[in-house]
Amino acid sequence: MQTNDTFRISRTFNAPRSLLWKVYTEREHLMQWFGPKGFTMPKADLDFRKGGTFLYCLRTPDGQDMWGKWVFRDIVEPEKLEVITSFSDPQGGITRHPMSPDWPRETLGITTFEETNGKTTVTVNWEVFNGTELERKVFADNQPGMQMGWTGTFEQLEAYLAKVGAG
Repeated sequence: MQTNDTFRISRTFNAPRSLLWKVYTEREHLMQWFGPKGFTMPKADLDFRKGGTFLYCLRTPDGQDMWGKWVFRDIVEPEKLEVITSFSDPQGGITRHPMSPDWPRETLGITTFEETNGKTTVTVNWEVFNGTELERKVFADNQPGMQMGWTGTFEQLEAYLAKVGAG
């Protein structure tokens, strides 16, 4: 559901839904493309099942490590992923954003995959989960930065898809 509190971004890729699902749900693929442009993922553990987690380290271009965690709330293959996302420590404990202390501790991301004529539209709906008013405001105020971050992430995904033989 789209509200003023929801960040939404979509991109259509020249690849079948089955491939998009695979690169979104398998550790080896996620480590190659997920994250803002210029970031790498040197470490990741994936337990892909409802209630499972994806714990990963993103390394910034200047060498700083930031940890993140997804908890899978719902998985509808190959149509939808629903995850609670948070910053974390290397053991998976929830932490605050390293550069924004009022960033929400948890967000809900719902990613859908819709195929039409061999092309797949990936749509991310992202909102604060169990947050305070201040966390909701910080999230809303930072949507331009989220737009840039997700645009870069989708650019990395597009480049990765070209390497694995799509589009």
